Amino acid sequence: MIDIKITDQKLDINQCLEIAQDLGSGGIATFLGTVRNQTKGKSVIRLEYECYEPMAIKEIRKIIDQAIAQFSVRNIVVHHRIGTLFPGDEAIIIVVSDGHRDAVFEACKYVIDTIKQTVPIWKKEVFEDGEEWISAHP
Repeated sequence: MIDIKITDQKLDINQCLEIAQDLGSGGIATFLGTVRNQTKGKSVIRLEYECYEPMAIKEIRKIIDQAIAQFSVRNIVVHHRIGTLFPGDEAIIIVVSDGHRDAVFEACKYVIDTIKQTVPIWKKEVFEDGEEWISAHP
């Protein structure tokens, strides 16, 4: 099962776990990316995420396909939030499930690392004394 969602609504870890559930899978790895309350010593008031959705979905699908091929996992769910988020909010949820724990951990790490490197999602960090656009690409 592959499920990709980009939404301006609150993310739901239980929904992601339910989508990825598979009776043949004995291991589930999750990653929840949350908004921090500070960056580089500055207090974060909010983040504003934007993306080019058709391309972002296409790129996430390619990453998932690569993870499935490389790590031999079956189920990957990626839900990413866009819009205005505040400290404590979930920005991304990734769930990988399959029969082997090493594979699900490695695939989950691969998916988040590659999303941050290649997917056209940008965030603006808003601080008490200004703001800064951060590209998805380092």
